[in-house]
Amino acid sequence: MVEFCIFPTILCAMDRIDRKILRKLVEQGRSTQFELAEAAALSPSAAARRQKALEESGLIAGYRADLNLRELGYTATVFISISLDSQSDEALSAFEEAAAACPSVLRCHLMSGREDYLLTVAARSIEDYERIHRQEIATLPRVARIETAFALREIVNRSVPPQIFADLLG
Repeated sequence: MVEFCIFPTILCAMDRIDRKILRKLVEQGRSTQFELAEAAALSPSAAARRQKALEESGLIAGYRADLNLRELGYTATVFISISLDSQSDEALSAFEEAAAACPSVLRCHLMSGREDYLLTVAARSIEDYERIHRQEIATLPRVARIETAFALREIVNRSVPPQIFADLLG
């Protein structure tokens, strides 16, 4: 049976087999075609075709290694709230282009509320963050105010919340 589901940017027809493939890939991104086939009760070639269709639909955005930044020496996670001097398209575009080019920025979100953007940066230390602040963040265009907060400890780090599995598998 085919059920229709709405994702933020994709209207797709997905059945339980597609959902099982997605769940397996989220749990174990390096699953082989044989493992996907076993999880979805398909032949490996059928599982490969389904996976390719999910990729082509845009539902699977990509595959990547989940690195432990702390083990790489980046022990400080920094959240930076940015307020711009204007809400014009030109100001927003200029800021976004420059923020995307900053090598230390992990994530950049346009926000509702008092601040315009929330950036996430990984730094080796407070001194390293000071360098990042001076050389990268403070040079971003149209910035009126910068507010910084350091994470004390990470409690949860998920790429996909568990509720999505409940929604996917019904």
